[in-house]
Amino acid sequence: MDPVGLILIFCARIVDVSCGTVRILFLVRGKRALAAAIGFVEVMVYLTALGHILGGGREMNLLQMVVYCAGFSSGNFIGSLLEERLLNAYVLLELIMDRNPETQEMIDNIRQDGYGATVLYGRGRSGVRTIIKIICRRSDIPVITAHTKNRGFICITDVKGCTGGYFRLQRK
Repeated sequence: MDPVGLILIFCARIVDVSCGTVRILFLVRGKRALAAAIGFVEVMVYLTALGHILGGGREMNLLQMVVYCAGFSSGNFIGSLLEERLLNAYVLLELIMDRNPETQEMIDNIRQDGYGATVLYGRGRSGVRTIIKIICRRSDIPVITAHTKNRGFICITDVKGCTGGYFRLQRK
């Protein structure tokens, strides 16, 4: 194999492994469509490099490569859907809001919807802030964040596990 071919294989592996790393990070953050697209590129680069390395033998045509890559990216997408459905992942929502009557009304509304909300107070650059901590299922994020009406700061963190506390009952 010529030196240029070796350098191209080396660069292809850098690209495909980097794509794999970024793809996994996007999957963890719930950006499954983007992760699937990156997975497509990742496998296309991998197959191209592998085809170059193996050389002789039967090579894949473009249509076969596209179908293989589409299967890989679809597997990423479906796998993240399954993870979300099967693992019932919990997240911690931290809402940092102004301390005012509207925030208290928002907290009351969240609690009326059946979610547990722990309220703390902190000091920000421009005064006292209300910090609301809510542990909920990932699928409940849009319901809870709709109460904020795009006010304040929202931080979402994956929860590895939790016991005790107050959780909204699932409706069947």
